[in-house]
Amino acid sequence: MSMPDDFRWPAEIPNWIDGRQEPAAAGEWFDKLSPADGAVLCRAARSRRADVERAVAAARAAQPGWAALPAVRRGEVLHEIAMGLREQRQEVAAIVARETGKAPSDALGETDAAVSLGLFMAGEGQRLFGRTATSGVAGKLAMTVRQPVGVAGLIIAANTPVANVAWKVFPALVCGNGAVLKAAEDTPATAWVFARIAHEHGLPPGVLEVVQGFGEEAGTPLVESPDVGVVSFTGSSGVGRQIAETAGRRLAKVSLELGGKNPLVVADDADLDHAVRWTVASAFSNAGQRCASGSRAIVFDAVYEAFRDRLLARTRQLRVGPADGDDLGPVINERQLTRMLAAVERARSEGARVLIGGHRLDDPEHREGFYLAPTVIEGADPHSELSCTELFGPILSLYRAPDFAAALALANDSPYGLTAAIHTRSVHRALEFAHRVEAGVAVVNGGTFGSEPHMPFGGVKQSGNGWREPGTEALDVYSELKDIVLFVHPDEV
Repeated sequence: MSMPDDFRWPAEIPNWIDGRQEPAAAGEWFDKLSPADGAVLCRAARSRRADVERAVAAARAAQPGWAALPAVRRGEVLHEIAMGLREQRQEVAAIVARETGKAPSDALGETDAAVSLGLFMAGEGQRLFGRTATSGVAGKLAMTVRQPVGVAGLIIAANTPVANVAWKVFPALVCGNGAVLKAAEDTPATAWVFARIAHEHGLPPGVLEVVQGFGEEAGTPLVESPDVGVVSFTGSSGVGRQIAETAGRRLAKVSLELGGKNPLVVADDADLDHAVRWTVASAFSNAGQRCASGSRAIVFDAVYEAFRDRLLARTRQLRVGPADGDDLGPVINERQLTRMLAAVERARSEGARVLIGGHRLDDPEHREGFYLAPTVIEGADPHSELSCTELFGPILSLYRAPDFAAALALANDSPYGLTAAIHTRSVHRALEFAHRVEAGVAVVNGGTFGSEPHMPFGGVKQSGNGWREPGTEALDVYSELKDIVLFVHPDEV
């Protein structure tokens, strides 16, 4: 995929403050490296507390005017932004591909998914419903209405950057909030171009602020700000816990979409070729950088060896690189790669067997980038670090189970509960699994990933704190319900 002829990749990625592009107040920058070859793509504003405070103040000042627009009108503005995103999809996808190292076709699919999310949420401007309620008191009329929270602090991950921006910005804005987006430091240009498109297509200045920078320096001040009414975070469970503690001290509303160690169960009656295809896609697509990646394959004893052999054969065929002909690209940065390699070595030292992969690709084609060979491991203890920690990379662990009860117990024996899948021909077994697995999403005969704009997504246990985004359920995150009561006096009629 090539850039449009008139596009010039910016040497510097600034903040968006009150509709203007501005550097960090301290004049600091940090380098953004290409995951594919380690080259410097650009440098981004290294924002700190003063920049965040300016962004929050601008959003707070702009929010009442934005909220005063009827929700239908807000939806119309968002529709124009989504159309602008569609018109510039090639440019946006090219930016996503360069920042993440994923294949251009995958980046284009992600961009189109962001457009779909925008169109769905734009339509919710026509359906921002409250409800009427009955009362046991004569002459008492009651209703509920949705009102904005105020300023929404949005903190995202870099794995699917334009989709992550859309998942949070569109529902926050349709509800009438001002929004301050703390861009992922590994994908600064994606957030920057989204804000540019939003301003080009009618979003008033100040309604959407974008702050570049690192978590502790820019994210923490956003969470701590007393003027931020709701914080929505997508990322690791460890950081999510810190955000919940910080925001909880001032009783702010917090939505957390956190990690997963998602199980994919293969029963003894499964179509093994079909199960292998979905296991490989769940574990290795997007280089395993999905909160919904299938990182634990739990296989019935009766088909374990047959499944493992087919899985390894398919894994050996995977092509690694940033092109459309490749099956997976690099991980997002060298820090992540180093952490994964260390975890694999610790698992090996504890007795787990690395069946394939487990090393950095160091051939001439890959050595400058951040590439981890697709990795399959068996024999890890179910309670080991490898089994219980989200590694966020192309690492799959295999486990044996004698029967359905044992497989279900092992699937649930995890600190996480985001997504889960089972492959079986039995509708009884499938329904029993779907109802009893401890996860926010359960899939039958498919992968562990694949949410759509109208589907609520989120998890239980350490995978979230109960909220769901997107879907219409996201409106509950970004709005407050108000009861309105009216007493009618018959003698005044």
